Amino acid sequence: MGKLFASCVFLLWILNVGEMVIGDDQYSCNFQAIYNFGDSNSDTGGISAVYNPIPPPNGQTFFGKPTGRVSDGRLVIDFIAEKFGLPYLHPYLDSLAPNFRHGANFATGGSSIRTPTETIFETGHSPFPLASQLSQFEQFKARSTELYKQAKNPSENAYLPNPDEFSNALYTFDIGQNDLSHVIGKVPDDQAKAIVPDMIQQYSAAIQRMYQQGARTFWIHNVGPLGCSPVPRLSAVSGGYQNLDEHGCVKSHNDIVSYFNQQLKNLIYDLRRQLKDAALVYVDMYNAKLEVLSQAKDRGTYLLFNIHSTC
Repeated sequence: MGKLFASCVFLLWILNVGEMVIGDDQYSCNFQAIYNFGDSNSDTGGISAVYNPIPPPNGQTFFGKPTGRVSDGRLVIDFIAEKFGLPYLHPYLDSLAPNFRHGANFATGGSSIRTPTETIFETGHSPFPLASQLSQFEQFKARSTELYKQAKNPSENAYLPNPDEFSNALYTFDIGQNDLSHVIGKVPDDQAKAIVPDMIQQYSAAIQRMYQQGARTFWIHNVGPLGCSPVPRLSAVSGGYQNLDEHGCVKSHNDIVSYFNQQLKNLIYDLRRQLKDAALVYVDMYNAKLEVLSQAKDRGTYLLFNIHSTC
């Protein structure tokens, strides 16, 4: 089995969430660009540029102002960029002062793997599901390559990606939670699980589609423990049923998420066998987040554990 270079291994240890699933060849992690696809977990301003700006207190602890992120500070994708010495990703949908020299972010808050059947105003689902984000990337790659080749001097290419670097870029995915949250707790558990095969099939098609576009290094997050979110936990308590685990999370909800995550992990192993010259990293965000929640009291972050208090 080939190995990622030391910088990749170091990053996995730093984030403490990675499991390497890689092919037979060696890969350099001297990434010059990152292309990200996903939902609000990694949206750096896409949905904010299209619809209403995300208001304070988002952004207050690091940037000092809202930046389009649904967070008071940085997202995991920001830390990944930092570790590779790259700038934060500019949203593809934000037309103001874009700099795509080192990648682009196609994620939008509310995005799903499957194409939504309702509008964002009805359910909060973004009109840019995974397939749409891939189409945007394909257009971005073709158009930026054309412009790059037409440039008459280096200054004209200063904010465009080098076409030769698309195959050596890091491709990150963090998506799936909105598909599951749309059905978990709203339909019987067996019906909620029934959408997972279609999610996996579309995820598989997406990765293979990006492979055909030249992508070779994939960083894929699983879905976090949705049953530990405040709304389902509080509903479980107020509803009077004892469907909570030792962490105070809704067990049935997390069981469905775990089922999806296992199928996603199986998919990554299957794709590893098919895409011999690709590197695929399955990132266990579920257990990383669960560990933070389970140790919230010990770490002095009681508000993460207390569902009756606001942040």
